[in-house]
This record gives sequence, structure tokens and C-alpha cells, in this order.
Amino acid sequence: MLETPKANRLHIAIFGMRNAGKSSLINALTNQPIALVSDIPGTTTDPVFKAMEILPIGPCMIIDTAGIDDEGLLGELRIKKTYEVLNQTDLALLVVDPILGITRYVHELKKALEAKKIPVIGVFNKADLAGTLNGQLKQMENELGLPLVEVSVKTGAGIDRLKEEIIRLAPFEFEKPYIVGDLINPGDVCLLVVPIDLAAPKGRLILPQVQTLRDILDSNAVGIVVKETELAETLNQLNKKPRLVITDSQAFSKVATDTPDDVLMTSFSILFARFKADLAEMVSGIKGVKRLKSGDRVLISEACTHHVQADDIGRVKIPRLLRQYVGGELDFQWSSGTGYPENLETFKLVVHCGGCMINRRQMIYRIQQARNKGISVVNYGILLAFLHGILDRALKPFGSAYKVFKEECV
Repeated sequence: MLETPKANRLHIAIFGMRNAGKSSLINALTNQPIALVSDIPGTTTDPVFKAMEILPIGPCMIIDTAGIDDEGLLGELRIKKTYEVLNQTDLALLVVDPILGITRYVHELKKALEAKKIPVIGVFNKADLAGTLNGQLKQMENELGLPLVEVSVKTGAGIDRLKEEIIRLAPFEFEKPYIVGDLINPGDVCLLVVPIDLAAPKGRLILPQVQTLRDILDSNAVGIVVKETELAETLNQLNKKPRLVITDSQAFSKVATDTPDDVLMTSFSILFARFKADLAEMVSGIKGVKRLKSGDRVLISEACTHHVQADDIGRVKIPRLLRQYVGGELDFQWSSGTGYPENLETFKLVVHCGGCMINRRQMIYRIQQARNKGISVVNYGILLAFLHGILDRALKPFGSAYKVFKEECV
């Protein structure tokens, strides 16, 4: 990895009416002409993402959005896209200006931010305009019910103050602090089992493997990477037992056989169910797997878009194993990338990938959407461990999730 992945950045979205200065604010924050700026209302038509650094927070993803007062049929679609951005927003900047004032569109967006418990910073733009300092700032603060940081994207005034406010209000819990670091101690040995097959990107490892290895190193532990065919021999050569064996879920059966019973074992996907989402909730989703019967609809959701391989895990392997489990046909549907169906109530089960390409808020949102409609959610690793009969073992490193499995799923 040459840079911090998009999914691991604090997502800061900028909202407001058309011509409030949202795109200009992005350019002022980044000190670069990133966003297209024009006096014509509606210049920004789709959400625009820009990676940047804000110290001391670190890597951020700034999101420019279409105006919340857009018009016409296309305008309605743009507004819908803008509101969808809320589902991946960790911190919101709500931009208002003295010309447009506080409209119902602004009030509606503020209510939506509050409903989703998203921290919000009010930004009073165009403070360079004559007359804006004569009580108008305080009047708009009272009307909106939100403190406003006064800035001028034209002169740059107030931008540093806005950055300070971003740093102050940034939710540092937007991402779990560890992938595996809280499960190991300095000096522990961790074996990472990485199959090299058609699905493995040539010349590199996939993101969860790289991030897990980095977390092991940050924890002052030892990471050893092997293929599943070399695991048994590597274990024989070690002068002490590893603290943990972490495998790609597709190699679960062989790794479980080769790993001694007194060595903890889990998968990258299960670790990411905890890192990116809610492991206990996804483990509870096994109840939905047990209720499946022939003819049920199953959604398989992937957070990335990739070339489908001959024996693809989401398109081929998991459907095959689930058909074998229920002893009949199932109606499989797939979603990929940022797409997520609105008709979740038509499904009996959602099987999600590890979610390494989306941020934690978006992953939690997807789980919540399914939960609200009574639909169970599991991820690839949890499901594969269950179908191979080793979920009990794969969850032993995780106290609360293991308890949920024992109490609700056995």
C-alpha cells in the first residue's frame, strides 16, 4: 500500500444549498483546485471524493455533495445521492451563507444529521460580504440552533479556525483501534495463512492481509506469512507455538486440520467483522442461516468491484455451500461496490464480505438496515466457518461474540 486506503480515512462530508460555496470550501481546505467551481447553481452533480491529510487527525476523505435544494427530476436524484452520503459520513460540515439564509432544506438536512448522530460543524461562508457582521451571524446561529464558524473561501479567512474545529469534533472512534493487536502481546508469533490462487492479485497481497500484518508489527509481535500448503511444516519448525493462526476463510478446513487444538485460530474476514462492523451481531446472524429453506432469497453483498474468477468465493463457492446446506435451490442476488438494495425485506439472509473497501459507519449502516427489517446478516468468514463446522473454534479468541454463539446459535 502506497497510501492510506479510502476506507480507513475519516470521512468528512460537506453539505449545503446550491452556490453556498461547498466546492470552494473544499478547495480552501485542501489549498488545491480540487472541486469545479462556478457561479451557475448545481455545478456539483454527484458526490466527489478527495483524499487529504488534516493533522493531527491524519488521513481524511473530503466529500463534496450536490446542493440539497436542487430542482427537477435530475435534481431529485442528485439530492437522493447527497442524502446517501450520510451513511458513510463520520463528520459533517453544513455550509450556509448570508444570501441564501436558513431554508427548510437546511433544517431538513440538520434533522437527518441529528437522527444519524453524525457530528456536525456549521460553517458561515461568504463572511467577506459587506454587512454580514452586523448581527447576521448570530441571527443565523439562533435560527439554525447551531454554532457557526465564520469563514471566507474568497480571502481564506477562518479556514484555519475551521480546521481546528474539525480536529476538535472529529470522532476518534470512527474506526476500531485494532484489527488484532488487542488479542496478542509483544513478542507473540502470529501465522498468517495466505493462499495464492487465481483470486490472489498478482505481485501483491489483498488489503485485509496487509492491514492485519501491519497491526501485528505495530503491536511489537512477530508475523509470519505462509501458504496453506506450508502451514504444517512451518508449525513443526517453530521453537514455540504461535499465539494465533489467521487464515483466509477459503482455506479454513485445511488450516483447522493442520493447526493444533491448543493454538487459537480465526480468519481475516472474522477479524474484519469486528474491526469494521459488529462481530456479535453477525455471529447472531447464524440463526438466519439455520432458518433457510429451499427457495429463499439470499443477498450476497460485496463492498468492492472485482473481476469474477472461475471459482469466485461470493458468486460460486458460498452459493454452492449454502445449496448443499439447505438441500435445495436458493434465489441468490448480488450487490457490489457502494450499491445496497432498498428492498431488503425480500431477502431471508444477507451475506456480506469483510467490508475492507468501505468505512465502519457505512458497514454499521448496512447491518442496521437489515436489522430494522428483521433480516439476519453474516459475513463470509463467519458463514464459511459455520458451514465447515469450525465456527466454535474460530470464535474462541473473541469473548463476547463467542458467548453469543454459544447462547444463541448452538
